[in-house]
Amino acid sequence: MSWLDLQTIKAGKLEIAYHEFGPRDGAPAVLLHGFPYDARAYDEAAAWLAEQGIRCLAPYLRGFGPTRFLSPESMRSGQQAALGADLLAFMDALGIEQACLGGYDWGGRAACIVAALWPERVSGLVSCGQGYNIQDIPNAWKPAAPEVEARYWYMYYFHTARGRTGLEQQRRKLCRHIWSLWSPSWAFDHGTYSATADSFENPDFVEIVIHSYTHRFGGVSGDPDYEEIEARLAEQPTITVPSIVLQGRDDGLDPPAIEDFDRPHFDGRYQRRIIEGAGHNLPQETPQAFAQAIAELAGNVR
Repeated sequence: MSWLDLQTIKAGKLEIAYHEFGPRDGAPAVLLHGFPYDARAYDEAAAWLAEQGIRCLAPYLRGFGPTRFLSPESMRSGQQAALGADLLAFMDALGIEQACLGGYDWGGRAACIVAALWPERVSGLVSCGQGYNIQDIPNAWKPAAPEVEARYWYMYYFHTARGRTGLEQQRRKLCRHIWSLWSPSWAFDHGTYSATADSFENPDFVEIVIHSYTHRFGGVSGDPDYEEIEARLAEQPTITVPSIVLQGRDDGLDPPAIEDFDRPHFDGRYQRRIIEGAGHNLPQETPQAFAQAIAELAGNVR
């Protein structure tokens, strides 16, 4: 995968940049990155999947890389409903009626949202980290266990003027530190990090990141255009499509619990897999495990 492969398409409020691999007539799979990462997380997984005849599309989320808003008037929202709406618009723009969706962090949230609200568009779901990755915003004020709250330091940091300035002025150092904390067993090198860190120079990166982490706790309003979607997500809808949840044993943000707390949110074929040697950025750290899960579900396209 290289920047020479970059394509763009107008979808909803965005001109979305994306990489595509594999045959155009192959079963489609949309691979979605999280924060603070980008589409390069799927370099190896997408290459392997393409060899298996699967059409892989890896878009850059709003606020990342070359993806841009079509209008300067659009709210730079990072709320979950916006991410889900972007994914649906991306599929519509490309004429993809149904796809296997895979992702983690923000991207996993977008995938879960589309799988929950528009299941007819999803052949299968591979959700990494938090398996059921739809935020329960009405109850976000309830504190988690102290050890969990400590892992959320960056969210609270972004609620402050100091945190916003830190993200503006030191985004590369800050995000690299997050990589190290969330993937303590991943020995990524400078070149690997730099290839992704360029995506943080997007002019909307800071605004969208700050909005995402303040909106999820009810601190700011969302984009009015997504109110209907947020209302549906507040009901914590069940995911009915065939699903595989992958959790990295070494995930420094969302370490897997002994009990599978995600299972009650899924109604249908479901499997949870704990991946040894993987942290938060599971598709890039253990690409074969991620790609295999996608390959297992992509064939369900009907």
